[in-house]
Amino acid sequence: MSESLMRTALDLAAFRVPVLPLRVGKVPFGNCRRCTGNACGGRPNMKMSGPCSCPGPCHGWAAATADPDVIASVVWRRAWMRASAVAYHPGGAGLTVVDLDDADAVNWARENLPATQTVPTTRGEHWLYLGHMQSANGVRPGVDIKSTMAYARWLGPGTGTMAALPDTVRALAVKASVPVRPAPHAVAVPARFGGGECPHRTPVFLERGIAMAEQRITEASSAVHATVYRTFLAVLSTHGRCGCLTDTHIGRLFAAAQAKGETARHCTDAWTNARTRLGL
Repeated sequence: MSESLMRTALDLAAFRVPVLPLRVGKVPFGNCRRCTGNACGGRPNMKMSGPCSCPGPCHGWAAATADPDVIASVVWRRAWMRASAVAYHPGGAGLTVVDLDDADAVNWARENLPATQTVPTTRGEHWLYLGHMQSANGVRPGVDIKSTMAYARWLGPGTGTMAALPDTVRALAVKASVPVRPAPHAVAVPARFGGGECPHRTPVFLERGIAMAEQRITEASSAVHATVYRTFLAVLSTHGRCGCLTDTHIGRLFAAAQAKGETARHCTDAWTNARTRLGL
């Protein structure tokens, strides 16, 4: 550790940037026992800095906070002692990060995106824009978008003047986006469901399905990648065609997977592959 990572986090929090510690491998700390499987009732979404009252850095990206008392608390100090980096929630700070993973991606950005504040990374660059949007990975080769429901490593302030989030970046996420929140009216379902209102809108049925999926991921002791994919596939096969799933439900599944060590990219890839297999 240490103290230097916590000081960096406190400096960012002073500018209202929500932060969290990352362990080795650039992944968030897993949920504590009390929060395993969202038993605490956590419901991470982009409007909250944390999904429950747990004092630790639980629930992946949703644990990000700008509260200096939390960041410097005894529980978080223990995490900082084991941390390898500081991360932040771009969407929570009103920002979008275009993560360019290699030189080819950087060259593409220079030709196609408005100039903005840039931060060098190990292999490429982060381009920061003012404004938030839905995150999406793999929008083109070597390009990820990190904003809401995601985290990015803090690698310094970079150089240049930050530009407003352009429509060209928003457009990149359209093809890679996951199902969005449903319309407020009833959704028609295939004939095999009797042609009536969508049965998955029954709160108990849908909640039980999401909770079981979270539990299946949380309890995986091996083959986590495969378990996450199979779980996403099962959820989508039941709920993917009727418009039931909201960003909050998807966020819960992603948070459970990230708590087991999956990266945001792996989560998005697994979700996309499951959708493709089901023809969604």
